[in-house]
Amino acid sequence: MTIMLKWVRIIMCALVLQIAAVSLAQATWLSYDEMYSGAGANGLVMSSTVTNLNGSEVTMSGYMAPPLKPSINFFVLTEYPMAVCPFCSTDADWPENIVVVYLDEPVTALPYDAPITVTGTLSVGSSIDAETGFVSLVRINAYDISQ
Repeated sequence: MTIMLKWVRIIMCALVLQIAAVSLAQATWLSYDEMYSGAGANGLVMSSTVTNLNGSEVTMSGYMAPPLKPSINFFVLTEYPMAVCPFCSTDADWPENIVVVYLDEPVTALPYDAPITVTGTLSVGSSIDAETGFVSLVRINAYDISQ
């Protein structure tokens, strides 16, 4: 019985460690009001929260802005429903409540007023998409989108 008890303890410890590892690997919730600390002559200033999360897994909720075509491999996540493309300008004019979301596989666009949650890797800093020429300040390379 002693050997069996040792095995039970080992298995229980392994399960506890596995649960702890899964908990640590969960994405951090990021809200729109945490993204910027203010604005300057060159546009929005990234907050320390968002710069510290650069390269980390994050989860954000919002709405899919209307894309340029029905099947898409990227879209704009907005804090509020928007009926038009919100980021067809320079990074100095970048709205403070949007994030560009890139996808590994194309998806069909969702209604602009349907709430969604996106989880993926956060990338921050001014960037110009080579294919479209669109400018972005904050991006998520998403691996999960849910309604």
